[in-house]
Amino acid sequence: MNKTPSEATAWANDLKAKLQLGEAEVAIMAPAIDLQALSWFLKDTGVNIGGQDVSQHESGAYTGEISAGMLKDVGAKYAVVGHSERREYHAESSQIVAAKARAALAAGLIPIICVGEGLEVRERGEHVSYTLDQLRDSLAGITITSAEQLVIAYEPVWAIGTGKTATALDAEELCAAIRSALSGLLGEVGAGVQVLYGGSVKGSNIREICGQPNVNGALVGGASLEVQGVLDMVNALK
Repeated sequence: MNKTPSEATAWANDLKAKLQLGEAEVAIMAPAIDLQALSWFLKDTGVNIGGQDVSQHESGAYTGEISAGMLKDVGAKYAVVGHSERREYHAESSQIVAAKARAALAAGLIPIICVGEGLEVRERGEHVSYTLDQLRDSLAGITITSAEQLVIAYEPVWAIGTGKTATALDAEELCAAIRSALSGLLGEVGAGVQVLYGGSVKGSNIREICGQPNVNGALVGGASLEVQGVLDMVNALK
């Protein structure tokens, strides 16, 4: 929950003036109130936009909710569902996450489904089984015909605000397990789904993390708030 529309506009104009895209795709997941301005100011730059959340409902008496159709109409390509903060602070179950992902797909958005374990699970050594169970439940009722219709993001919740650090090998372990599971869960197309890593990614470590065989990209938080942080990450991947 950062940047008013006017702040987002200034950020976008600065990014537009300085960004030179390489092969990596850049997509901005912003608060819904910022998306229309970002869509306008970033058009023709190659930078995509997406929502940080989406309603499981198509329309109706759901005050305060943002539908997939609304996101699509302002130019969004993606919608994040099941972010660890949504799961924790808003008690979103994997069943709700799956419903949101289905709503996003029905509207032509690409859901970015987030999964990941907390510290207690990690310390018990159950991180792989826990995350794969979460993945399975979050994909309930979802069918895709192309790997490009879906993205999975692994978040090591245990490494966020705990003083503990996730390594590139930690990222690879879970992303590899997720990739292996996707084929069984989604069929042949599942193996090609992009798997991202999200946890304290920045310019100094993104190349090592994304250089792992099963990590296709990064879901970035605080390092994206300043334009220079985005530039550092993009340039590190060139």
